[in-house]
Amino acid sequence: MTPAVNLLKKAKIAHQVHEYSHDAQHESYGLEAAEKLQLEPSRVFKTLVVVLDSGQLACAILPVNQMLSMKNLAKTLGVKRAEMANKLDVQRSTGYVLGGVSPLAQKKRLPTVIDISAQDYPTIYISGGRRGLEIEMAASELAQCLKAQFAQLNS
Repeated sequence: MTPAVNLLKKAKIAHQVHEYSHDAQHESYGLEAAEKLQLEPSRVFKTLVVVLDSGQLACAILPVNQMLSMKNLAKTLGVKRAEMANKLDVQRSTGYVLGGVSPLAQKKRLPTVIDISAQDYPTIYISGGRRGLEIEMAASELAQCLKAQFAQLNS
């Protein structure tokens, strides 16, 4: 299994693993997961890595059908601005490839913010650490595990 799944098992955190056949031609990894698992896109969350004006990386976790507001994220993290991190920095700091970036068991723990809408569901789906693998778990457990905060992240 992936480091993300292993972390949850070791910590005995309630979760379910869902696999599907990944289509490399699909335009959106997150929307593909929602379609293949027959879920509302608002319940499937993507993990985006950004670079803050301080040079530090951070994670934003939000529904796959929403756009990240860099302004809201920066304000939540107490910085002036944020922008998407480059692919190599994402892979180097998380240990995961794009489309399979899990917020769990990353190489470096990054400051993390989860969109407040996650609290609307008993469980949400996040990447399990590779394309075609999703983890279903409670948002409160995810936040506790990551020492993350909740905030409005969409624009």
